[in-house]
Amino acid sequence: MSMEYGAFNTALTAAAGDDPALIAELRAAFIESATRQVDLLSRSRCDANWQYSCYRIKGLAASFGVSELIELADEAMAGAPGDPVIVRKLSTALKEIQLRD
Repeated sequence: MSMEYGAFNTALTAAAGDDPALIAELRAAFIESATRQVDLLSRSRCDANWQYSCYRIKGLAASFGVSELIELADEAMAGAPGDPVIVRKLSTALKEIQLRD
C-alpha cells in the first residue's frame, strides 16, 4: 500500500505551525499511540476488544488525516478478531509513516 502523506503533514503543520520540534513531537506521539493500539489489536481475541482497538485506531487516524489508516481500521472492523493479515497491514503502514520523517 502506498501511503499519502499530504493530509497527515497538513494536520501536523496546522497544529504546530512552523515549529519543526513540535511537528516532530506530534509525529512521534501519533506513532507511539497508533503503535500501542495496533499492539492491543494484535492481542485482542474477543469482538469487544477488537472493535474497541479498531475505533481507537480510526479515531487517531482521523485526528491526523491519515486516510489509509482509517481505511485499514474499517477493514479490521469488518474482519475477525485476531486476523494477522490486517494487523500486519496496519504495522506496515505505521512503519512507512515512521520512515517518512
